[in-house]
Amino acid sequence: MPRFLAACLIAFLLSSAAIAAKEEDTVVLGAAVSLTGKYSVNGKNTKDGYDIAVERINEMGGVKVGGKRFKLKIVYYDDESTPARGAQLAERLISQDGVKFLLGAYSSGLTKAMAPITEKYKVPHVEGNAAARELFTQGYKYLFAVLSTADYYLRDPVVLAAKMAKEHGRDPKSVKIAMAFENDPFSLDVREGVVEEAKKYGMKILIDDKLPPEINDMAATLTKVKAVKPDLLLVSGHEKGATLVVRQTVEMRVEVPMVASTHCDSAKIAENLAHAAEGVLCGSQWDRHLAYRDRWFGTAEQYAERFDKEFGYPTPYQAAESTACVLVFADAFERAGSLDPEKVRDAIASTDMTTMFAPIKFDSTGKNVAKQMVLYQVLNGAYKVVSPEKWAETKLVWPRKLPQ
Repeated sequence: MPRFLAACLIAFLLSSAAIAAKEEDTVVLGAAVSLTGKYSVNGKNTKDGYDIAVERINEMGGVKVGGKRFKLKIVYYDDESTPARGAQLAERLISQDGVKFLLGAYSSGLTKAMAPITEKYKVPHVEGNAAARELFTQGYKYLFAVLSTADYYLRDPVVLAAKMAKEHGRDPKSVKIAMAFENDPFSLDVREGVVEEAKKYGMKILIDDKLPPEINDMAATLTKVKAVKPDLLLVSGHEKGATLVVRQTVEMRVEVPMVASTHCDSAKIAENLAHAAEGVLCGSQWDRHLAYRDRWFGTAEQYAERFDKEFGYPTPYQAAESTACVLVFADAFERAGSLDPEKVRDAIASTDMTTMFAPIKFDSTGKNVAKQMVLYQVLNGAYKVVSPEKWAETKLVWPRKLPQ
Protein backbone atom coordinates (compact mmCIF):
# COMPACT_ATOMS: atom_id res chain seq x y z
CA MET A 1 0.00 0.00 0.00
CA PRO A 2 1.39 3.43 -0.92
CA ARG A 3 2.70 5.35 2.08
CA PHE A 4 0.22 8.23 1.54
CA LEU A 5 -2.81 5.92 1.48
CA ALA A 6 -1.57 4.09 4.56
CA ALA A 7 -1.21 7.40 6.40
CA CYS A 8 -4.76 8.38 5.37
CA LEU A 9 -6.12 5.04 6.53
CA ILE A 10 -4.38 5.37 9.92
CA ALA A 11 -5.69 8.93 10.30
CA PHE A 12 -9.20 7.75 9.45
CA LEU A 13 -9.06 4.88 11.94
CA LEU A 14 -7.73 7.14 14.68
CA SER A 15 -10.46 9.68 13.95
CA SER A 16 -13.14 6.99 14.02
CA ALA A 17 -11.78 5.65 17.29
CA ALA A 18 -11.82 9.15 18.78
CA ILE A 19 -15.44 9.65 17.72
CA ALA A 20 -16.41 6.26 19.11
CA ALA A 21 -14.62 6.99 22.37
CA LYS A 22 -16.35 10.34 22.55
CA GLU A 23 -19.75 8.67 22.15
CA GLU A 24 -18.84 6.00 24.69
CA ASP A 25 -17.98 8.74 27.19
CA THR A 26 -21.47 10.23 26.97
CA VAL A 27 -24.54 9.24 28.98
CA VAL A 28 -27.68 9.86 26.95
CA LEU A 29 -30.93 10.86 28.64
CA GLY A 30 -34.21 11.01 26.75
CA ALA A 31 -37.08 13.46 27.07
CA ALA A 32 -40.39 14.08 25.37
CA VAL A 33 -41.43 17.67 26.15
CA SER A 34 -44.24 19.96 25.02
CA LEU A 35 -42.65 22.34 22.54
CA THR A 36 -46.01 22.90 20.82
CA GLY A 37 -49.61 22.66 21.96
CA LYS A 38 -51.31 23.92 25.10
CA TYR A 39 -48.40 23.08 27.42
CA SER A 40 -45.76 24.74 25.23
CA VAL A 41 -44.94 27.49 27.76
CA ASN A 42 -44.23 25.02 30.52
CA GLY A 43 -42.67 22.64 28.02
CA LYS A 44 -40.06 25.29 27.26
CA ASN A 45 -39.55 25.88 31.01
CA THR A 46 -38.99 22.13 31.40
CA LYS A 47 -36.50 21.90 28.53
CA ASP A 48 -34.60 24.98 29.69
CA GLY A 49 -34.34 23.48 33.17
CA TYR A 50 -32.92 20.26 31.75
CA ASP A 51 -30.50 22.07 29.46
CA ILE A 52 -28.99 24.32 32.12
CA ALA A 53 -28.41 21.29 34.35
CA VAL A 54 -26.61 19.34 31.63
CA GLU A 55 -24.57 22.39 30.71
CA ARG A 56 -23.48 22.96 34.31
CA ILE A 57 -22.67 19.31 35.02
CA ASN A 58 -20.64 19.03 31.81
CA GLU A 59 -18.66 22.21 32.45
CA MET A 60 -17.76 20.77 35.87
CA GLY A 61 -16.33 17.68 34.19
CA GLY A 62 -19.45 15.56 33.88
CA VAL A 63 -20.26 12.66 36.20
CA LYS A 64 -17.70 10.25 37.60
CA VAL A 65 -18.85 6.65 37.28
CA GLY A 66 -16.57 3.85 38.42
CA GLY A 67 -13.44 5.95 38.05
CA LYS A 68 -14.35 7.26 34.59
CA ARG A 69 -15.89 10.62 33.66
CA PHE A 70 -18.93 10.92 31.40
CA LYS A 71 -20.61 13.95 29.86
CA LEU A 72 -24.41 14.11 29.71
CA LYS A 73 -26.55 14.59 26.61
CA ILE A 74 -30.32 14.77 26.12
CA VAL A 75 -32.26 13.52 23.10
CA TYR A 76 -35.49 15.52 22.75
CA TYR A 77 -38.79 15.04 20.93
CA ASP A 78 -41.87 17.25 20.89
CA ASP A 79 -44.84 15.46 22.47
CA GLU A 80 -47.19 18.16 21.11
CA SER A 81 -48.91 18.36 24.54
CA THR A 82 -50.70 15.11 23.71
CA PRO A 83 -50.59 12.01 25.97
CA ALA A 84 -50.83 9.55 23.06
CA ARG A 85 -47.90 11.24 21.35
CA GLY A 86 -45.93 11.23 24.60
CA ALA A 87 -46.43 7.48 24.98
CA GLN A 88 -45.38 6.92 21.38
CA LEU A 89 -42.21 8.94 21.90
CA ALA A 90 -41.31 7.15 25.13
CA GLU A 91 -41.49 3.90 23.17
CA ARG A 92 -39.34 5.39 20.41
CA LEU A 93 -36.71 6.77 22.79
CA ILE A 94 -36.31 3.39 24.46
CA SER A 95 -36.83 0.93 21.58
CA GLN A 96 -35.30 2.83 18.67
CA ASP A 97 -32.88 5.32 20.23
CA GLY A 98 -31.65 2.99 22.94
CA VAL A 99 -32.17 5.49 25.75
CA LYS A 100 -31.80 3.87 29.18
CA PHE A 101 -32.74 6.87 31.36
CA LEU A 102 -35.80 9.08 30.89
CA LEU A 103 -36.54 12.62 32.07
CA GLY A 104 -40.18 13.52 32.58
CA ALA A 105 -42.64 15.33 30.36
CA TYR A 106 -44.71 18.30 31.47
CA SER A 107 -48.12 17.49 33.01
CA SER A 108 -49.63 14.57 34.85
CA GLY A 109 -51.64 13.51 31.81
CA LEU A 110 -48.56 12.94 29.66
CA THR A 111 -46.64 11.27 32.48
CA LYS A 112 -49.57 8.95 33.13
CA ALA A 113 -49.38 7.85 29.49
CA MET A 114 -45.59 7.35 29.56
CA ALA A 115 -45.06 5.70 32.96
CA PRO A 116 -46.37 2.25 31.96
CA ILE A 117 -43.86 2.20 29.11
CA THR A 118 -40.82 3.07 31.21
CA GLU A 119 -42.05 0.53 33.75
CA LYS A 120 -42.38 -2.17 31.08
CA TYR A 121 -38.82 -1.62 29.88
CA LYS A 122 -37.46 -1.05 33.41
CA VAL A 123 -36.09 2.37 32.48
CA PRO A 124 -35.48 4.79 35.39
CA HIS A 125 -37.83 7.75 34.92
CA VAL A 126 -37.29 10.91 37.00
CA GLU A 127 -39.83 13.69 36.61
CA GLY A 128 -40.50 17.10 38.11
CA ASN A 129 -43.66 18.29 36.37
CA ALA A 130 -46.33 15.68 37.05
CA ALA A 131 -47.87 15.93 40.49
CA ALA A 132 -50.99 13.75 40.28
CA ARG A 133 -51.29 11.43 43.28
CA GLU A 134 -52.61 8.69 41.03
CA LEU A 135 -49.13 8.23 39.57
CA PHE A 136 -47.89 7.01 42.94
CA THR A 137 -50.64 4.52 43.69
CA GLN A 138 -49.91 2.21 40.74
CA GLY A 139 -46.98 0.35 42.24
CA TYR A 140 -44.44 1.78 39.78
CA LYS A 141 -40.83 0.97 40.71
CA TYR A 142 -39.08 3.09 38.06
CA LEU A 143 -40.95 6.40 38.35
CA PHE A 144 -39.67 9.07 40.76
CA ALA A 145 -40.88 12.64 41.29
CA VAL A 146 -38.85 15.47 42.84
CA LEU A 147 -41.87 17.76 43.36
CA SER A 148 -44.69 17.75 45.91
CA THR A 149 -47.85 15.96 44.77
CA ALA A 150 -50.74 18.05 43.51
CA ASP A 151 -52.94 17.63 46.56
CA TYR A 152 -50.61 19.99 48.45
CA TYR A 153 -50.75 22.94 46.03
CA LEU A 154 -53.65 24.79 47.65
CA ARG A 155 -53.85 23.33 51.15
CA ASP A 156 -51.98 26.28 52.65
CA PRO A 157 -54.64 28.87 51.72
CA VAL A 158 -57.19 26.75 53.62
CA VAL A 159 -54.89 26.70 56.64
CA LEU A 160 -54.38 30.47 56.38
CA ALA A 161 -58.13 31.06 56.08
CA ALA A 162 -58.62 29.11 59.31
CA LYS A 163 -55.89 31.18 60.96
CA MET A 164 -57.45 34.46 59.81
CA ALA A 165 -60.84 33.34 61.10
CA LYS A 166 -59.42 32.58 64.55
CA GLU A 167 -57.56 35.89 64.69
CA HIS A 168 -60.81 37.70 63.99
CA GLY A 169 -62.88 35.84 66.56
CA ARG A 170 -64.54 33.35 64.21
CA ASP A 171 -64.74 29.57 64.33
CA PRO A 172 -62.80 28.13 61.31
CA LYS A 173 -65.83 25.94 60.55
CA SER A 174 -67.68 29.14 59.58
CA VAL A 175 -65.29 29.73 56.67
CA LYS A 176 -67.02 29.42 53.28
CA ILE A 177 -65.12 28.19 50.25
CA ALA A 178 -65.74 28.57 46.50
CA MET A 179 -63.57 26.64 44.07
CA ALA A 180 -63.22 25.97 40.36
CA PHE A 181 -60.91 23.33 38.94
CA GLU A 182 -60.04 22.12 35.47
CA ASN A 183 -61.14 18.54 34.79
CA ASP A 184 -57.61 17.14 34.45
CA PRO A 185 -55.64 14.78 36.73
CA PHE A 186 -53.48 17.53 38.23
CA SER A 187 -56.30 19.94 39.06
CA LEU A 188 -58.58 17.22 40.39
CA ASP A 189 -55.85 16.20 42.81
CA VAL A 190 -55.47 19.83 43.87
CA ARG A 191 -59.19 19.77 44.56
CA GLU A 192 -58.95 16.61 46.65
CA GLY A 193 -56.28 18.20 48.79
CA VAL A 194 -58.52 21.23 49.39
CA VAL A 195 -61.48 19.01 50.26
CA GLU A 196 -59.37 17.01 52.73
CA GLU A 197 -57.97 20.14 54.38
CA ALA A 198 -61.37 21.87 54.56
CA LYS A 199 -62.88 18.77 56.15
CA LYS A 200 -60.34 18.97 59.00
CA TYR A 201 -61.80 22.35 59.96
CA GLY A 202 -65.43 21.59 59.13
CA MET A 203 -65.48 24.34 56.48
CA LYS A 204 -68.34 24.61 53.99
CA ILE A 205 -67.69 24.33 50.24
CA LEU A 206 -70.43 26.39 48.60
CA ILE A 207 -69.24 26.31 44.99
CA ASP A 208 -67.42 23.39 43.40
CA ASP A 209 -67.20 24.07 39.64
CA LYS A 210 -65.41 22.20 36.87
CA LEU A 211 -63.55 24.28 34.30
CA PRO A 212 -63.22 23.13 30.65
CA PRO A 213 -59.70 22.40 29.32
CA GLU A 214 -59.79 25.32 26.89
CA ILE A 215 -61.27 27.80 29.33
CA ASN A 216 -61.64 31.36 28.05
CA ASP A 217 -64.17 32.78 30.50
CA MET A 218 -64.94 32.34 34.21
CA ALA A 219 -67.96 34.65 34.35
CA ALA A 220 -70.46 31.89 35.18
CA THR A 221 -68.46 30.77 38.22
CA LEU A 222 -67.66 34.30 39.34
CA THR A 223 -71.32 35.35 39.13
CA LYS A 224 -72.09 32.62 41.67
CA VAL A 225 -69.11 33.66 43.79
CA LYS A 226 -70.37 37.22 43.87
CA ALA A 227 -73.77 36.01 45.08
CA VAL A 228 -72.64 33.70 47.91
CA LYS A 229 -69.75 35.87 49.18
CA PRO A 230 -67.23 33.17 50.20
CA ASP A 231 -64.20 33.79 52.40
CA LEU A 232 -61.88 31.90 50.07
CA LEU A 233 -61.81 31.39 46.29
CA LEU A 234 -59.54 28.66 44.92
CA VAL A 235 -58.76 28.06 41.24
CA SER A 236 -56.67 25.53 39.31
CA GLY A 237 -56.85 25.91 35.55
CA HIS A 238 -53.17 26.14 34.60
CA GLU A 239 -52.01 29.49 33.11
CA LYS A 240 -55.39 30.42 31.62
CA GLY A 241 -57.19 29.84 34.90
CA ALA A 242 -54.71 31.97 36.85
CA THR A 243 -54.96 34.80 34.33
CA LEU A 244 -58.75 34.71 34.16
CA VAL A 245 -59.40 34.70 37.91
CA VAL A 246 -57.13 37.72 38.32
CA ARG A 247 -58.55 39.70 35.43
CA GLN A 248 -62.23 38.83 35.83
CA THR A 249 -62.52 39.25 39.61
CA VAL A 250 -61.45 42.86 39.01
CA GLU A 251 -63.60 43.38 35.90
CA MET A 252 -66.69 41.93 37.60
CA ARG A 253 -65.84 43.51 41.00
CA VAL A 254 -65.95 40.17 42.81
CA GLU A 255 -64.77 40.87 46.35
CA VAL A 256 -63.31 37.82 48.11
CA PRO A 257 -61.04 38.21 51.18
CA MET A 258 -58.67 35.50 49.96
CA VAL A 259 -58.07 34.33 46.37
CA ALA A 260 -55.55 31.61 45.52
CA SER A 261 -54.54 29.89 42.29
CA THR A 262 -52.04 27.47 40.83
CA HIS A 263 -49.69 28.44 37.96
CA CYS A 264 -49.53 32.14 38.85
CA ASP A 265 -45.82 32.49 38.20
CA SER A 266 -45.83 30.68 34.85
CA ALA A 267 -48.86 32.80 33.88
CA LYS A 268 -46.76 35.83 34.94
CA ILE A 269 -49.64 37.53 36.74
CA ALA A 270 -47.32 39.73 38.80
CA GLU A 271 -45.41 40.83 35.71
CA ASN A 272 -48.34 41.28 33.31
CA LEU A 273 -51.32 41.97 35.60
CA ALA A 274 -49.61 43.49 38.64
CA HIS A 275 -52.38 45.98 39.51
CA ALA A 276 -55.20 43.44 39.17
CA ALA A 277 -53.18 40.64 40.82
CA GLU A 278 -52.47 42.54 44.04
CA GLY A 279 -53.11 40.30 47.03
CA VAL A 280 -53.65 37.07 45.07
CA LEU A 281 -52.09 33.95 46.61
CA CYS A 282 -50.16 31.47 44.48
CA GLY A 283 -49.23 27.89 45.22
CA SER A 284 -45.70 27.11 44.05
CA GLN A 285 -43.13 24.35 44.25
CA TRP A 286 -40.11 26.61 44.73
CA ASP A 287 -38.78 30.11 45.31
CA ARG A 288 -35.39 31.59 44.51
CA HIS A 289 -35.06 33.02 48.03
CA LEU A 290 -35.20 29.63 49.77
CA ALA A 291 -32.10 28.66 51.75
CA TYR A 292 -31.23 25.60 49.67
CA ARG A 293 -27.87 24.99 48.00
CA ASP A 294 -26.03 22.25 46.15
CA ARG A 295 -22.57 21.54 44.77
CA TRP A 296 -23.54 22.33 41.18
CA PHE A 297 -25.27 25.70 41.36
CA GLY A 298 -24.74 26.95 44.90
CA THR A 299 -27.81 28.65 46.33
CA ALA A 300 -31.29 28.83 44.86
CA GLU A 301 -30.66 32.52 44.14
CA GLN A 302 -27.38 31.78 42.34
CA TYR A 303 -29.16 29.18 40.23
CA ALA A 304 -31.90 31.68 39.39
CA GLU A 305 -29.41 34.40 38.47
CA ARG A 306 -27.67 32.06 36.05
CA PHE A 307 -30.98 30.89 34.57
CA ASP A 308 -32.29 34.47 34.18
CA LYS A 309 -29.14 35.51 32.36
CA GLU A 310 -29.00 32.49 30.09
CA PHE A 311 -32.66 32.33 29.02
CA GLY A 312 -33.75 35.95 29.44
CA TYR A 313 -36.79 35.43 31.65
CA PRO A 314 -37.44 35.02 35.41
CA THR A 315 -36.79 31.49 36.63
CA PRO A 316 -40.08 29.58 37.07
CA TYR A 317 -40.36 26.67 39.45
CA GLN A 318 -41.05 24.36 36.50
CA ALA A 319 -37.48 24.96 35.34
CA ALA A 320 -35.97 24.54 38.81
CA GLU A 321 -37.71 21.22 39.41
CA SER A 322 -36.64 20.04 35.95
CA THR A 323 -33.04 20.88 36.75
CA ALA A 324 -33.39 18.88 39.97
CA CYS A 325 -34.37 15.79 37.94
CA VAL A 326 -31.05 15.87 36.08
CA LEU A 327 -29.18 16.39 39.36
CA VAL A 328 -30.88 13.30 40.79
CA PHE A 329 -29.60 11.25 37.86
CA ALA A 330 -26.08 12.72 38.18
CA ASP A 331 -26.00 11.89 41.89
CA ALA A 332 -27.37 8.38 41.28
CA PHE A 333 -24.88 7.60 38.48
CA GLU A 334 -22.00 8.44 40.79
CA ARG A 335 -23.34 6.54 43.81
CA ALA A 336 -24.25 3.51 41.70
CA GLY A 337 -20.74 3.44 40.24
CA SER A 338 -22.41 2.00 37.17
CA LEU A 339 -24.61 2.87 34.21
CA ASP A 340 -26.59 -0.34 34.54
CA PRO A 341 -30.27 0.79 34.66
CA GLU A 342 -31.11 -1.53 37.56
CA LYS A 343 -28.23 -0.27 39.68
CA VAL A 344 -29.07 3.33 38.80
CA ARG A 345 -32.71 2.72 39.68
CA ASP A 346 -31.71 1.39 43.10
CA ALA A 347 -29.42 4.37 43.65
CA ILE A 348 -32.26 6.77 42.78
CA ALA A 349 -34.55 4.96 45.22
CA SER A 350 -32.04 5.57 48.02
CA THR A 351 -31.52 9.27 47.17
CA ASP A 352 -31.07 11.54 50.16
CA MET A 353 -29.75 14.89 48.96
CA THR A 354 -30.38 18.62 48.95
CA THR A 355 -30.48 20.56 45.70
CA MET A 356 -31.03 24.26 45.05
CA PHE A 357 -34.65 23.20 44.36
CA ALA A 358 -35.41 21.22 47.53
CA PRO A 359 -34.35 18.36 49.76
CA ILE A 360 -34.99 15.11 47.89
CA LYS A 361 -35.75 11.75 49.46
CA PHE A 362 -38.09 9.23 47.86
CA ASP A 363 -40.53 6.94 49.62
CA SER A 364 -41.38 3.46 48.35
CA THR A 365 -43.93 4.90 45.88
CA GLY A 366 -41.44 7.32 44.27
CA LYS A 367 -42.75 10.50 45.92
CA ASN A 368 -40.38 13.10 47.35
CA VAL A 369 -41.23 13.18 51.05
CA ALA A 370 -38.57 15.73 52.05
CA LYS A 371 -39.97 18.99 50.61
CA GLN A 372 -42.78 21.45 51.32
CA MET A 373 -44.86 23.69 49.06
CA VAL A 374 -44.45 27.46 48.98
CA LEU A 375 -47.28 30.00 49.01
CA TYR A 376 -46.72 33.41 47.43
CA GLN A 377 -48.76 36.56 47.64
CA VAL A 378 -48.52 39.15 44.87
CA LEU A 379 -47.60 42.43 46.56
CA ASN A 380 -46.57 45.57 44.69
CA GLY A 381 -45.94 43.64 41.50
CA ALA A 382 -43.73 40.98 43.10
CA TYR A 383 -44.16 37.45 44.44
CA LYS A 384 -43.54 37.36 48.19
CA VAL A 385 -43.40 34.14 50.21
CA VAL A 386 -46.00 34.19 53.02
CA SER A 387 -46.06 30.46 53.85
CA PRO A 388 -44.57 28.37 55.38
CA GLU A 389 -43.87 30.97 58.04
CA LYS A 390 -40.26 29.86 58.63
CA TRP A 391 -39.46 30.83 55.02
CA ALA A 392 -41.80 33.82 54.79
CA GLU A 393 -40.46 37.08 53.39
CA THR A 394 -43.44 39.01 54.69
CA LYS A 395 -46.74 38.62 56.53
CA LEU A 396 -49.97 37.80 54.75
CA VAL A 397 -51.95 40.85 53.64
CA TRP A 398 -55.60 40.15 54.42
CA PRO A 399 -58.28 40.74 53.25
CA ARG A 400 -57.61 41.23 49.55
CA LYS A 401 -58.90 44.58 48.31
CA LEU A 402 -59.79 45.03 44.66
CA PRO A 403 -57.84 47.81 42.91
CA GLN A 404 -59.86 50.88 41.99
